[in-house]
Amino acid sequence: MITVERDFLLPVPLDSLVAYLEDFGRAEEWDPGTVSCVRVDEGPVREGSLWRNTSRFRGRLTELDYRLEAREPARLVFVGTNKTVTATDEMRFEARSATTTSMTYEASLRFKGLARLAAPFLRPEFERLADEVSERLPKALSKSSGWT
Repeated sequence: MITVERDFLLPVPLDSLVAYLEDFGRAEEWDPGTVSCVRVDEGPVREGSLWRNTSRFRGRLTELDYRLEAREPARLVFVGTNKTVTATDEMRFEARSATTTSMTYEASLRFKGLARLAAPFLRPEFERLADEVSERLPKALSKSSGWT
């Protein structure tokens, strides 16, 4: 299993940040690997909401079906699966002030079958992608709502 974690201090109120990130379709804006992320069910975003995520990794396209597993006032958990991997994206939030939120983003990948053998060699690439999230998320928030 590979786990990467990044901490952010963002000039966005906690409730607004959670509302932005709970729509996983916005991953196109802040996740450097995401090519498209389309909601496949209807209604308001809630626990159980579903998305089809297409990502580019090492030059290849891959699809994962993501589900919002947990939606709490200060925590979101998305789990994506396909035949070779289960990806878990957990976001934890803490209000630092009325207008600033601390966020911890943790992405874990559990490979299945023969793909498990490649996991140790893929860590540097996932660390690089996590660094890119650190750069892109604040910019995406700024474009989306003008908070920053």
